[in-house]
Amino acid sequence: MARPIHKLSARKAASESKAGLYSDGGGLYLQVSKSGAKSWIYRFMMNRKVRDMGLGSLRDFSLFEVRDKARECRQLVHDGIDPIEHRKSARSALMAENRKSQSFEDCANDYLKTHSSAWKNPKHRQQWENTLSSYVYPIIGKLSVKDINTHLVKKVLDPIWTTKTETATRVRGRIERILDWATVQELRQGENPARWKGHLDHLLPAPTKLKRVQHHKALPYQDMYELMQELASADGTSALGLRFLILTAARSGEVRLATWNEINLEKKTWTIPADRMKAGKEHIVPLCSQAIEILKTMEKYRESDLIFPGTKKDRPLSDMAFTQLLRRLDKTNITAHGFRSSFRDWAGETTAFPREVIEAALAHQLKDKTEAAYFRSNLLEKRRKLMDAWDKHCRTISGKAINIIKFDTAKP
Repeated sequence: MARPIHKLSARKAASESKAGLYSDGGGLYLQVSKSGAKSWIYRFMMNRKVRDMGLGSLRDFSLFEVRDKARECRQLVHDGIDPIEHRKSARSALMAENRKSQSFEDCANDYLKTHSSAWKNPKHRQQWENTLSSYVYPIIGKLSVKDINTHLVKKVLDPIWTTKTETATRVRGRIERILDWATVQELRQGENPARWKGHLDHLLPAPTKLKRVQHHKALPYQDMYELMQELASADGTSALGLRFLILTAARSGEVRLATWNEINLEKKTWTIPADRMKAGKEHIVPLCSQAIEILKTMEKYRESDLIFPGTKKDRPLSDMAFTQLLRRLDKTNITAHGFRSSFRDWAGETTAFPREVIEAALAHQLKDKTEAAYFRSNLLEKRRKLMDAWDKHCRTISGKAINIIKFDTAKP
């Protein structure tokens, strides 16, 4: 004899207040808790075990609605399918499908959260966000990451490929990384449509053929004496800092942010910490006699940890200090960074120092890994001889060496 169903009425379900289970038949129960909360339960047996499956609250599902849900569950049990596990599988499939429809912008944000904490320069994340917001999101940001194809990538790149080539190549690389990340996360499948080699290189002209590399404007090394003489006559910390930059072949930021605890006057070295180096590795600079004398001059007026402080206490020279100084000297055709090129040209064309020593002096990383491993030492003493020779060149005219640093001048 079949067990009766539909034993409850809507009024009975709404008015029942005593805690307990109230059967509607066919495995459907109204559960009333001690607090008075009411919910629906489907009770069934699977693999000789009794299981209870929640079907929602009375507030959300009426008696008539929940009877339909119970009927679906009974059909699954009849077919040998556990309705609880079936629901879990359905939810997992839905979540997976929703993830696959994640937008490109969502993936980019997740990528940045994952990777930006490991980037050395905090400005790196801002650069990523700026280029993505300006060039990528307006076109493909809201599209599902699984639908990004070659046509869409080209649609992003075409407007800027020939006019802003350097920016465009960075944008392409950033799209490629984000799509690679999405593939690993199983949010998309197939080849990366932003890949350059063997793909976009057939559709877009090579960046090197579109735009010549713009090098920093450099002073010919033959004119170094005249400039150093002008700097010797200039007042202020900027002039001393720029002389120090030239004599050490360092970068502007490395000099402007230099602190006294990085200097070892006894060993005549300047140790630049890794976090201030472009390559992310500590760099030891051997100091020539003129560089030492500049430091001794600055030490007389030391007021902070900074060797070359700006006009405000405990603040370094601004990033425009050396540029402004060169402009005052009417040297608008050269840049502070260009002095590294002057040094490189002088060392390569007029000295017999090995290339690896010159590159080490500039803190350049050798591209050949085998060569880099062979010359893994910092070549300090060889670089010291190189920097002493550079010092001599900077204060030599017509074959006669002179001291162009005036140390008894007024306070910098």
